[in-house]
Amino acid sequence: MADNIKKYWQNYINGDWVDGIDKDRISIENPATGKEVAEIARAKGNDVDLAVTAARACFESRELYNMRPTNRGLLMFEIARHLTEMADDIALTECLDNGKTIAGGKNEAMAAARYFTYYGGLADKLEGRMIPLGADYLDYTIPSPFGVSAQIVPWNFPLQIAARSVACALATANTVVLKSPELSPLSTYFIAEACHRAGVPAGAVNILCGFGHDCGADLVAHPDIDHIVFTGSVATGQSILRAAAERVIPCIMELGGKSAGILFEDADVDQAITSTASGIFSHAGQVCSAQSRLIVPTKMQDEVVEKMAAKANSLSIGPGIEGHDLTPVISGQQAEKIEGMCLAAAQAGAEAAAGGRRRDDMAGHFIEPTVFANVSPDMTIAREEVFGPVLAVLTYDDVDEAIALANGTDYGLCAGVYTKDLNTAHWAADRLSAGQVFVNEWFAGGIETPFGGTKRSGYGREKGQEALQNYVQTKNVGIRVTAGGGGRPGG
Repeated sequence: MADNIKKYWQNYINGDWVDGIDKDRISIENPATGKEVAEIARAKGNDVDLAVTAARACFESRELYNMRPTNRGLLMFEIARHLTEMADDIALTECLDNGKTIAGGKNEAMAAARYFTYYGGLADKLEGRMIPLGADYLDYTIPSPFGVSAQIVPWNFPLQIAARSVACALATANTVVLKSPELSPLSTYFIAEACHRAGVPAGAVNILCGFGHDCGADLVAHPDIDHIVFTGSVATGQSILRAAAERVIPCIMELGGKSAGILFEDADVDQAITSTASGIFSHAGQVCSAQSRLIVPTKMQDEVVEKMAAKANSLSIGPGIEGHDLTPVISGQQAEKIEGMCLAAAQAGAEAAAGGRRRDDMAGHFIEPTVFANVSPDMTIAREEVFGPVLAVLTYDDVDEAIALANGTDYGLCAGVYTKDLNTAHWAADRLSAGQVFVNEWFAGGIETPFGGTKRSGYGREKGQEALQNYVQTKNVGIRVTAGGGGRPGG
């Protein structure tokens, strides 16, 4: 497979590939080398206005809404087919602009296609209901689209996260303006290409790349936006919510986490180590739902830390295109932030049983897989999202303390339980404050399972059938059908 991709990418507005109005470009870096891999047209306020205008015109035409839902689903199946056909190109692109392995990029492509088939299959199953009000009335509800959905996706899984939002929007007859992440935007443009090839109406899906302070801010503040979907940091989410509150716009917010797995005494320790390693070291820990904390019985700490450190030290580090276990973080700035949090943890008294440093001997942005022991719950490393391959191990002496530790942050995205006892699993899952609880396997679940947070991890649900409810509003229609009494016509 060649290690090069197209060198210049355009935005997709109203069914056409276009440059930015100001002709500016954004340089895209390969995080494994630190070198430019491509350029993309930079969108600003005027470009946002063109895209929103196109999306509004498409929505007002009712072309998507008037389409039989079954046919809308078939259109989405076509999008999925084209994404599948482009999977190898997508994989290489994800590798070079995002740092994933080729296998990881291929998984992203197939997951994106799966979103369109899954929600395409649900497009004709979103139903209203009849409400009995007596013989003189006909009353029913209609699940109605909001209109133009503004979607802002993060740099860690841009294709998959874009696909889940765009697919829900199309299934429910909303139109979309999506802002791709300026650090790794390229894979999202395969969604635009797939829509283009499938014959999606012009203006239904528009994809732009720009910076948050102008393109993103102008998008969420645009007067013709009816709905906002955001995945990213708490601070940016709060800024978007303030803009949305000005016009009372509904939002779906996924704002990250500091998720913990609790290891109970009866657990299969080796299984828990393998699962935890996947939960924190996959994609270099750049996962909102990463297992960044492991809470273990005090008497088991030495055994668990030793095995966890051995697992971390066994991982190969290097570019994703070479198939290494631990790939780069997205940028030099991110690497500096992660290393700074590791150094602060060590200064606070945590012990780095493995890793804890940036790999300055390598080109690109690599952080060693890191395991911290002797972590107290008040340390920053135990409370704040690192967004890197860094695990904090905490200890407990009784199960109530374990639950309190797991719930003791501002986040509530995911949680995990490691135990052989079903009663223990059920008891703990019921008490954990999280939108999703994994038992004996981190990342258990799939596209079919609802995903979203509690507390500062956000609100609303993506994935699963539940997600569609966030893309529609209920309209009630009440009709007086007679003058009273239910009399027969002509009587």
